[in-house]
Amino acid sequence: MRFMIQTVLLICGNALGLLAAALLVTDFRIDAVGFIVSVLFFTLMQVLLAPFVLKMAIKYAPAFRGGIALVTTFVVLLLTVAFTSGLQISSLVAWIIAPLIIWLVSVLAGILLPMVLFKKALAQQRGK
Repeated sequence: MRFMIQTVLLICGNALGLLAAALLVTDFRIDAVGFIVSVLFFTLMQVLLAPFVLKMAIKYAPAFRGGIALVTTFVVLLLTVAFTSGLQISSLVAWIIAPLIIWLVSVLAGILLPMVLFKKALAQQRGK
C-alpha cells in the first residue's frame, strides 16, 4: 500500500512539474495525448534511473550527491524527449530551465500533496 501511495504521489508530482514547465518555459511544449505518455514514461525512467545516477555520482563525482534529483530529472527529461512524441524542447535555455522547474515543483508536490491528499489519514494518526 505504501509503494502504491508513493507511486501515485510521484506521478502527480511529475505531472505538475511537466505542466509547470510547459506553462513557464516558452520553448517547452507538450500536447494533451503526449502528456499522459510523457508523465508515465518520465516517472518510470525516474524510478529506474535514480539509483544508477546516485551510484555513478557517488563513485565518480561525489560533489553531485546533493543534486542527484536534479541530475536525474535532466537525464529523464532527455530520455522522455527522445523516446516519446508528445514533449518537445527547442532551445538551450529551455533545456536549462525546464529541469529546474520540474525538479522544484516535484519536490514541493512531494511535500505538499501528502498533506492535502491524506489530510484525514494524517489527522487520524495524530489523534492516536
